[in-house]
Amino acid sequence: MLAIGALLLAGAGAVFCVTQTYWLLVLAATIGVISPSGNEVGPFLSIEQAALAHIVGDGERTAVFARYHLAGSVATALGALVAGSVVSGLQGSGWSPLTSFRVLIAFYAGLGVVLAGLFTRLTPAVELPRAGGVERRAPVRLGLHQSTRVVLKLSSLFALDAFGGGFVVQSIVVYWFYLRFGAVPSTLGAIFFGANLLAGASALAAVPLARRIGLIRTMVFTHIPSNILLMLVPVMPTLPLSIAVFLLRCSISQMDVPTRQSYVMAVVAPDERSAASAVTGVARTAGAAVSPSLAGACLAVPALVGLPFLLAGALKATYDVLLWRGFRAVGPPEERPEAAPRASGR
Repeated sequence: MLAIGALLLAGAGAVFCVTQTYWLLVLAATIGVISPSGNEVGPFLSIEQAALAHIVGDGERTAVFARYHLAGSVATALGALVAGSVVSGLQGSGWSPLTSFRVLIAFYAGLGVVLAGLFTRLTPAVELPRAGGVERRAPVRLGLHQSTRVVLKLSSLFALDAFGGGFVVQSIVVYWFYLRFGAVPSTLGAIFFGANLLAGASALAAVPLARRIGLIRTMVFTHIPSNILLMLVPVMPTLPLSIAVFLLRCSISQMDVPTRQSYVMAVVAPDERSAASAVTGVARTAGAAVSPSLAGACLAVPALVGLPFLLAGALKATYDVLLWRGFRAVGPPEERPEAAPRASGR
């Protein structure tokens, strides 16, 4: 399945290279799951997360998800840096903007083919064995049984968070820096190179913090300050100050990502993990689907260009409060009293 997803990605890139027909581009982006945010989206993400949770124990799960997120952030950072430099270089050599961006898309398609080959190297160890003949008391809906209520509740909250985040997806922020300060592609590439590196580092920093204060506290207590910083980005008077606040926000903004992914995998049964990741992922994708168009409408009005950042920060902070109220008492297995070493009996 993962190899098929990579081939779809490559096919979408190929379509972008050969046509300018709008409906074909939309269809290719949808089927090929091209992400407007720079982060991975789509149905295959749930398979990857379930596989990671399956092959590690509870104590290592958050650390593995942090390294998983770091790898993605570093790759995204390098991609942003290379893309900005290549486009600027090609256009400086006389290439048209369309042709220069098509060169990048062709490389993107080629990477999809390479990725498909790598996925074929995975072993059956990442698969959860089929539990043939096992009866469940709870009915199965959407691949869930005993955790349906928890997953649906989490999904509604994640949808709110993603709706807020959709106002400031990477493509929107790139355009905002260009619109507000006239930032050139090479500068934009450098900004998001640093932003993604810091985001990846923040994912690693979340691991010791989560071990100390717990997954939910880490998610909430780091997310609220990052949202405040996000709301400060558009009020900075100069490009350097705006970049500084944006990068400071990125240094803590992703600490909730590996902890959130680990938490979802922890509070459901092993055979529900793929379904739980898929349901929460669909909720996040649906939540983020509408807000970029609203952000674009704001960017078209000079007086409202900073509004997407303010809306995103306010909505995401609301999510934090609701998550804390609803799940602060629902801990993963490694945080429950029975998981702690016993002081007696030694």
